[in-house]
Amino acid sequence: MTMQTVSDPAARQTLVDNKNILIVDDEEAIRRLLGYLLEPHGYTISLAADAREARQQLEKQTFALVLCDVNMPGESGMDLVRHLLTLYPHMAVIMVTGLDSPVLANAALEMGAFGYVIKPFESNEVLISVANALRRRKLEIENAMHRDNLEEVVRTRTIALQQALEWLERSEKELRLSREETIQRLAIAAEFRDSSTAQHIQRMSHYCELLARRYGLSHERCDLIRTASPMHDIGKIGTPDHVLLKPGKFTPEEFKVITQHTEIGYRILAGSDSELLKIAAVIAWTHHERYDGTGYPRGLKGNDIPLEGRITAIADNFDALTTQRVYKPAYDFDHAKDLMLKERGTHFDPELLDIFFGSLDQVKRIYEQFADPSWPSIARQRTSTHDQEQNHGT
Repeated sequence: MTMQTVSDPAARQTLVDNKNILIVDDEEAIRRLLGYLLEPHGYTISLAADAREARQQLEKQTFALVLCDVNMPGESGMDLVRHLLTLYPHMAVIMVTGLDSPVLANAALEMGAFGYVIKPFESNEVLISVANALRRRKLEIENAMHRDNLEEVVRTRTIALQQALEWLERSEKELRLSREETIQRLAIAAEFRDSSTAQHIQRMSHYCELLARRYGLSHERCDLIRTASPMHDIGKIGTPDHVLLKPGKFTPEEFKVITQHTEIGYRILAGSDSELLKIAAVIAWTHHERYDGTGYPRGLKGNDIPLEGRITAIADNFDALTTQRVYKPAYDFDHAKDLMLKERGTHFDPELLDIFFGSLDQVKRIYEQFADPSWPSIARQRTSTHDQEQNHGT
């Protein structure tokens, strides 16, 4: 039997403690006999001669149990009980009949009755049937209360967990954005001393992420490379102004000074337990190494150059070629591609370079998304340090 949901704990307890019993039988002697048997055991008894009187009694008070005759004039006991169980699903029912019929008994039980007593009945049989029915009813109400309480606890804890997760997600997002903004601002501070722009930082970092993703690295690794790569030239904060800002070509001595920014950047970033800073340190140290071993600062060759450094070298050089500088216009993608392909296997990792140029549609979208603002009419007349680093000795 489906128990009626009652949200008020006091009302539920009233349902459990209820000992009101309604006896419905068209024979007055049977009604009185049943009442006489039950009253001494603490039950409050009400009597009804037919279905109409039973409904009137049910409108006045709540009953824990109904003892109902099966065969009555007018509406049968089966029809009455079927109706009552729809209106009062918390109520227990025992059918009383003079007909010992397994078919009728099964029909009553399937309908929701808790018991089936055959006339003439023994006193103990009635008392046991009533006690068992009320005990079962109490268990069902308590189980329903426990289930509802458990559902409420689960609902409350689920809401609290969802709120905690949302707070953690917001905090993590804010922390990630704050971390990335701090990195970008530090990178811009270093680049600001050169002729590069803030948009250069954005473009080359997204080029790095694209290349890492197309190479097959995990999402987490790609995101770390994107976030770390803007710090590739952080070591320039340690380069003297008279070298960094020099117009024209570097002398060999000056070029040696400028190359030290890779070592400086590595020392700034190395030694941290943060995976992000570890990758940033590697990129700062190795993004000027060349695939054929002629780069700096250590002359690493081929796959001895960490993957992050090889990725950043391609992204950084491509952006330098395809964006405007005070000393040159921006090269179109085809020209930049031709220039870089000439150094396939010498300056650049050939596999990575092929992957990068196989993704030019996506590269173009990044280029357009982070386009440089219009250049001022009076440009600074000096050569970019970045290009002197790339072209020194050529």
